[in-house]
Amino acid sequence: MIEICRTAIADALADLGLDPAPIQLDRTKQLSFGDLATNAPLVYAKQAGMAPMDLAQEIKDRLDLDPKFIASVALASPGFINFTLADDFLRDQLPAIIKGGPDYGKSTIGAGQRALVEFVSANPTGPLTVGHGRGAILGDTVSNILQWNGYQVEREYYYNDAGRQMRLLGASVQARYQALLGRDVQFPEDGYQGDYIRDIAQQLLDQRGDALGDESDTQPFTAAAEQAIFQDIDGTLKELGIVFDTYFNEHQLYESGALENIISALREKDLAYQKDNATWLRGTRLGRDDDRVLIKSTGEPTYRLPDIAYHADKLQRGYDLLVDIFGADHQDTYPDVLAGLKGLGLDTSRIRVLIHQFVTLTQAGKQVKMSTRKATFVTLDELMALVGRDVVRYFFIMRGMDTHLRFDLELARKTSDENPVYYLQYAHARMFNIKQHAEALDHHIDPEKAMLELLDLPEERLLMHLLWWFPEVVKQVHASLEPQTVANFLQELATAYHRYYTVARVVTDDLPLTAARLVLTEACRQTLANGLAILGISAPERM
Repeated sequence: MIEICRTAIADALADLGLDPAPIQLDRTKQLSFGDLATNAPLVYAKQAGMAPMDLAQEIKDRLDLDPKFIASVALASPGFINFTLADDFLRDQLPAIIKGGPDYGKSTIGAGQRALVEFVSANPTGPLTVGHGRGAILGDTVSNILQWNGYQVEREYYYNDAGRQMRLLGASVQARYQALLGRDVQFPEDGYQGDYIRDIAQQLLDQRGDALGDESDTQPFTAAAEQAIFQDIDGTLKELGIVFDTYFNEHQLYESGALENIISALREKDLAYQKDNATWLRGTRLGRDDDRVLIKSTGEPTYRLPDIAYHADKLQRGYDLLVDIFGADHQDTYPDVLAGLKGLGLDTSRIRVLIHQFVTLTQAGKQVKMSTRKATFVTLDELMALVGRDVVRYFFIMRGMDTHLRFDLELARKTSDENPVYYLQYAHARMFNIKQHAEALDHHIDPEKAMLELLDLPEERLLMHLLWWFPEVVKQVHASLEPQTVANFLQELATAYHRYYTVARVVTDDLPLTAARLVLTEACRQTLANGLAILGISAPERM
């Protein structure tokens, strides 16, 4: 129906001699103004040489819309056209929603296309913390959104098990191991101090005794730490409902010669040069403010070089869409990687970079400070144990990713409707319980036989309007890749149903009315469950 309206508006503009671009159609802020509104008269008024309201009238006069679908068209100042859907059209959507079941709302925008979503990508230096949680859940939910829009999606975890961080990790475990042997050792400056380091050292001691007591190389300690920590990370992710399809180790880029190939290709294009014993990227030739170091004077690459090589590898794997989920610390640096790829002649239009802001954990209004190295952090496992997986997932996506997130532990632990997760889940449980109660009284849902014209309350029309709009929400989040949009919609739907429940009984002595309201309730339940599935949150039948 939305596309029908868009086409009709575009045809009207063309008839007026105008050259229409894609027409914007949105829900109205209040249903008293209609179901849909377009600002096309405001957009094209200058091109038409007309006042917006006059153009709106000209467009309206040229619209050819079937009254079975569009009940009325009205104008609103300063230049909007509002469309009111026919009530019977909205009622007719209910059987289709129930028939669609778990697939209702899915689109085919990405059908036949492959997408790779890279997220988390934490090096195995410690447990996943609250600081990692937002990126992890955003990445998984974005993957769900793409799947709901028809893409074949792969989730990838990129990490580096070498470099200074890993050497420091190994030295930290070695020091704890030596201490467990009763030796007086100096702990590395800036070493990792968490209890998990002591646990790994104890495991080594249990497995190998004092065999590593005189070992000078940190490699055995690093290897043991990597294995233990990655096992822990994998367990945490699975507890969050996240399963990766592929893991990509930065070492693969070294072993395959990919880094050397990138440097050679950049040199051939005069985009890399030597200065102060370091290798530089000519960023200024690629639209950046400064040139950037690719290889330090020590011979160690900066993150930019392997990242350019990694993204070149991803592009060569033939994906139609590549999505990167990065924290705010990448805000000023990922453009260097894109610039390098463009300099190599690679198509970066297939890459979507999503930046999320940092997370602050608060308790009693005060910030809980976190530092991985000093072990003053809260792990994701601890957070899930405290508030539950569903709450953790929802809280990390209920605010726009470009805003700083304050994770309120007090609110997260509440089991009342103040907690937005419980508010949604209670709405679903209420709908399910109504269905069970009706079935116990031998009232069964039959969308084809129900007299849906009996659904004539304003609260019922609002619900039907929202249910009809859900597929559009799925399409919208495909464009924005912003899960908050789904969360906001579900809150609106749950609120509308909770209000409906206070003004209308579903199961009554009026059998035809009961049958109609059961169909509406089941359509609401299915839509709410589908939205929760996109967010990776359970839809309980009882609370």
